[in-house]
Amino acid sequence: MGTAVEGGRSGPRYVQIADEIVQQIRAGVLKPGDMVPSESELVERYGVSGGTIRKAMVEVRASGLVETRHGKGSIVKDRPPVRHRSSDRFRRSLRQGGKAAYLAESAQSGATAKVSVLYIGPMEAPTDAAQRLGVPVGTQVLARRRLYFRNGTPVETASSYLPWDVVKEIPELFAENPGGGGIYARLEDHGHEFAEFVETLQARPASKAEASELALSPGAPVVHLIREARTTAGLVVEVCDTLMAADQFVFEYRIPAAD
Repeated sequence: MGTAVEGGRSGPRYVQIADEIVQQIRAGVLKPGDMVPSESELVERYGVSGGTIRKAMVEVRASGLVETRHGKGSIVKDRPPVRHRSSDRFRRSLRQGGKAAYLAESAQSGATAKVSVLYIGPMEAPTDAAQRLGVPVGTQVLARRRLYFRNGTPVETASSYLPWDVVKEIPELFAENPGGGGIYARLEDHGHEFAEFVETLQARPASKAEASELALSPGAPVVHLIREARTTAGLVVEVCDTLMAADQFVFEYRIPAAD
């Protein structure tokens, strides 16, 4: 059964089936909390083999839209709506208004945001962060690691690394809540005026540990973003290493056309 219908001009049959299931979830035909039809039900519906359905479900799980529960099958996740990350998020006016980027962005989209601080304290600079900060690998820096939630769901982790010589005289940066406008506002309060933020993005599958932390299916897509905060004096005063659930973010940037 199924060998004559398991391939096609638009790609392997299991990919077509996976795409259809994903579209049913995104269209609300399958709602958060609903069970995805069982393997036997999908075999009967599509007239293909069990192996084809298992391949299709690997693709569906990779979308990050479902989670598999042992002995129960796959269930549609209760994921919050996609929100935007844009080139506006680090505007000075937002910091001066007392809003850190993530909280301001979430408020604009009508979501309930929460930030859980996992660690604040000294740490030896990781290799990539040290290179970007212009310090030797292993130099002591201030690390701030956070887990971000949207409507109760973890969507992002972020680890900031700041030069010790810069932060040692700014006690607010050692507090869980650095005050209105976040750490960038405190840095600017102490004379570190920002000139630009440079971000590098890479999409990839989540590791097992990353998937667990962000409540994703193993191998679900994530976006790895590294940001450098550069001052008008030419210093990088923060490197932020961020991992985001890919289904939660749309990136929108303004690119000037003029010289």
